[in-house]
This record gives sequence, C-alpha cells and structure tokens, in this order.
Amino acid sequence: MALFISSLNSGSNANCYYVGNENEGVLIDAGLSCRETERRMNRLNIPMSKVRAIFVSHEHSDHITGIAGITKKFQLPVYFTAATFRTSGIPVSEGLVKYFQPEIPVKIGSLEVKGFRKRHDAVDPHSFTITDGMVKVGVFTDIGSACNSLIDHFSQCHAAFLESNYCESMLEKGNYPYHLKKRISGSLGHLSNHQALELFVKHRSNALSHLVLSHLSRNNNHPDVVAELFHPHAAGTHLHVASRYAESPVFCVDGNFRQTVAPGLPRSAPRQLQLSLF
Repeated sequence: MALFISSLNSGSNANCYYVGNENEGVLIDAGLSCRETERRMNRLNIPMSKVRAIFVSHEHSDHITGIAGITKKFQLPVYFTAATFRTSGIPVSEGLVKYFQPEIPVKIGSLEVKGFRKRHDAVDPHSFTITDGMVKVGVFTDIGSACNSLIDHFSQCHAAFLESNYCESMLEKGNYPYHLKKRISGSLGHLSNHQALELFVKHRSNALSHLVLSHLSRNNNHPDVVAELFHPHAAGTHLHVASRYAESPVFCVDGNFRQTVAPGLPRSAPRQLQLSLF
C-alpha cells in the first residue's frame, strides 16, 4: 500500500494539504476557495469524489476560508475540536460538523487520522498524522516550538509537511514591527528554518522518504534560502519546498525507503541544487 500526498497551497495566504490512498483521501485544512481547490485537484488528476473529510488544525482564516463552500457543494464532513469550531464561526451544516479528540484516531475508510496538540497562538491548535496502517504522513505547520509530542510523531513518519516559516536574519532585519517579530519567533508562533532543520536532522526516521517544507513567509523567507539550508542534510530524503501560489506534484509514499547515509551533513555537500526542490 502507498499514500499519495500533495500541498495544494502553503503559506499565510492559504493552506491546504491532501493525503490519500487509491480509494479515499482527506484534506488537512481548506484555506483555498472551493473553486480553486477543485481546479488544483483537477490538475493533479485527483477527483474531489476521493476526498471523504476535512480536518481543521485551528481557526485562523488561512486554514478555513474554503470550508463553507467546499462542504456546501460536496457535503463533506469537517472534523474540528469543539473549541476550534466555536471560535471559527464557519457556517457548516449541523450534520457535517464532526469532532475529534487529541490522540484518538478517526477512521476515514481505510485511513486513520490522529490529531495532537501543538504550540500556536490559537484556541486549540492541533497537528495531524495520517496512516493506512503501514505508511504514516504528518502535517506539522503553524508551530511555535518543537514539543516532545511533535518530536515523537515526526520521528515515526515516512513523509511530512514541515513548517519552515522564516529566516531568522531576514525577520530580524525586516520592517515588521517589534511586537509582530516577537509573536512570529515566540513559542506560540512559527518554526524558523533552523528550528525545522534541527528537528529534521535530529529526529527523522530512517524511513522518511519525503519532506515538504511548508508555510514559508512571503516577507521573511525565500524558497532558495530554505533549499540551500536543507539540501546538504537530505541524506536521500526527497525535499520539496511548497509554494504559496500553486500545488505541488503528487508524491507517492510507499514506506520502502531506508536511508543509506547517516543523518547530518555529508562529508562533501553538493553545490548543485536539485530542481525538484522548487
């Protein structure tokens, strides 16, 4: 068995991630409009009929804007925590509102989706893992710091969407007001490039075949910066920097990958970046 993953969009403008198998899939967050979500799914040759549910990480608008339109058209159930639903104000039909509890898997066909709490400035924020029983994928964005729970879940993944939100020096030298810089870099804000890299290098599984660097800041980061930082540490893991303007390719994660190079910086880091990083 294999899972198929794609970032439909990733950034402060909109977030939406697809994870599925041959028969069914789920969306983690739905920050794109219904029309744009359909358009991007069609370009990926994934019919919307495969999507069986939406899971909501938290109530910020870049994660929920498309939910009302998508659920109205496709009658999809939407899974929230009770606190997130109350705070979100999303007009979803009562019969389509579902609730999940932290660390308790939800069955969606042959998939299991599990939420766990994360550190972010929202009322009840959660990250997710999705598994078919053999392959596990994580969606880890909007995270202020890498808590023990995140480390534990990340270390079990065969693929992950991992936030790499800002470059520390770009944020420090940028024109954001001081209070916003502190919010972004604080323990309830976002993961920096180096924080994400530390998590990747120290805690990845040898079976981690794909890493999608996600939720890059438009003003305080750049895909080239992220690629240059992570590429020397790839050790065979396929790296992709998610776009805030377009969908990623569909990646097949079959669980057969095993790193043959020890995690960390290779003895001679290649200077030429792989085109797949973009």
